[in-house]
Amino acid sequence: MAGRGGRAAATRVDAMSNHISPDCSDARMPLGATGAQRHPSASATSTPLDLFARSLVMRYGRDAAAPPALGGVDLRITAGETVAVMGPSGSGKTTLLHVLAGIAAPTSGQVLWKGLDVARMSDRDRTSLRRRDFGFVFQQGMLLPELPAVENVALPLMIDGARRGEAMKRARALFAPLGLSGLESRRPGELSGGQAQRVAIARALVARPGVVFADEPTGALDQTTSAEVMGHLTALPRHSGASLVLVTHDENVAAWCSRTISLRDGLLTSDVRRAPVTASTATGATGATGATGPAATTFSGRS
Repeated sequence: MAGRGGRAAATRVDAMSNHISPDCSDARMPLGATGAQRHPSASATSTPLDLFARSLVMRYGRDAAAPPALGGVDLRITAGETVAVMGPSGSGKTTLLHVLAGIAAPTSGQVLWKGLDVARMSDRDRTSLRRRDFGFVFQQGMLLPELPAVENVALPLMIDGARRGEAMKRARALFAPLGLSGLESRRPGELSGGQAQRVAIARALVARPGVVFADEPTGALDQTTSAEVMGHLTALPRHSGASLVLVTHDENVAAWCSRTISLRDGLLTSDVRRAPVTASTATGATGATGATGPAATTFSGRS
């Protein structure tokens, strides 16, 4: 990889491009090895892949009188759920996603995953968690422009110590299910917006995560392409058992999810479950035909 432009990429892939850092010396350290506390009640009351938030408070800065970004959020996301997080600008949507994903530590409260309190993990353990258990999709894709699509997808595995051949094999296996066959060698600048975002989805899936976090993943796409991308994202839980947590301003995008929670001023104001839009019903909800929806999309489960 390094001979084809990977040396520059391998110096550091930071928080906004799947949160992986090849220069960390503890890449293979088991989660919890540096002090994360296991919460006994989490495993007793939930499946191993439920994600809990308990009394989450997040404050920025030192002004105790300023309103918090999160004001005491309690939330349970069960395995295989698709959850849209909505609310006006400044409501705490992205802050909640970052805290749940271990990108940021809350001021107080707990995030429980596999019985571990993510909020009390060391930075090193949270980095390992994001590499192995969580996947990320962002509005602009955050692909590395100097790498072919298949290497962008394989990069998280190689950084985490996988052999190149195995990483590339697992990466290539995701291209056909996501409608990307034949595009493995193209660089991001040679892909359409929808194709690039599907490559970003493949990168999020390659480690077989338990939760995929998506921050405005369709914000830069037209309506038809947005429906196509959402079809692929929401197919993930059906085939792999992973959960999807998605931040969006768009009600049409949220309609693809089985559950929508709303935030205002850092507080959870509503929590609604419903039958989600699917590729076959996309015309009514998005204006898209759904013809390119992922009716046959199949993903490998967690190993």
